Amino acid sequence: MEKRTGVITFVGNPMTLVGKEVKVGDKAPDFTLLDNGLAVKTLKDYEGKVKIFSVVPSLDTGVCDAQTRWFNQNATALSDDVVVLTVSMDLPFAQKRWCGAAGVENVVTLSDHKDASFGTNYGFLIEELRLLTRGIVVVDKNDKVTYVEYVPEVTNAVNFDAAVEAAKAAL
Repeated sequence: MEKRTGVITFVGNPMTLVGKEVKVGDKAPDFTLLDNGLAVKTLKDYEGKVKIFSVVPSLDTGVCDAQTRWFNQNATALSDDVVVLTVSMDLPFAQKRWCGAAGVENVVTLSDHKDASFGTNYGFLIEELRLLTRGIVVVDKNDKVTYVEYVPEVTNAVNFDAAVEAAKAAL
């Protein structure tokens, strides 16, 4: 499995990303994630939609909480053809609890805890922590990657405006 160094830090400490870097123009890799009811979800489940993958280390942190709430309020209203998928290593039960407590109903939360297939297939898995690094991937209706952001310092926020513009352009 490919490993990348010098790409991200976590609280200033260099980390290793596992998996190949996804780039604009790539065909979106498949994945196996679990939804809040433990059902398996793959890329095919979102066929025909513009997909915004909001990738976070854990919903139980301030920056991840803010990122997920922002997308819930702002990006999910773009179009019925856009789905926002928040992916983390949190257990599905924790994601469901967090969504209920936060009043988040528009974003779909998906867990990569079982196989880390999203993390490795999209190059977001932090080897040292077995968490996902923060970032965004926008995929068009034909499963082509149109925008990618790996946030250099995991504790910093994503570029919300660029992600939304990429989703609008993919409609």
